[in-house]
Amino acid sequence: MKKIIYTLFIIYSTNSLVAQEGKITISQDQQITQLLDLYKKALNKTEYYRIQVGFVSDDRKAREIKNNVEIDFPELPSRIDFDSPTYRIRVGRFKSKLEAERKFNEVRKKYPNAMLLKPKKST
Repeated sequence: MKKIIYTLFIIYSTNSLVAQEGKITISQDQQITQLLDLYKKALNKTEYYRIQVGFVSDDRKAREIKNNVEIDFPELPSRIDFDSPTYRIRVGRFKSKLEAERKFNEVRKKYPNAMLLKPKKST
């Protein structure tokens, strides 16, 4: 009889331990959110070395060049900048000149008219 009581006690206590639920509440200081917003804004303002692989006046041709660059260099971010009346196809976001020049030499093998663009100086 004692074995049955012990067995039932163990089964009951095990079920009650497994059935517990919890709730976690994280409270974050408002200044952390503000700091993260400032950090994101600073990153967006940071200028990078870029490589311009194309300079055309036709939107269709610009998209074609961009698609080819994405195939040839999938690791590089690419975009088309429009400054009337031309479309400029640019790739990469390099923080250092050395890193930009290394990739520029590689890109020029495929796109001989490519140009290395320096970051704009902020005033």
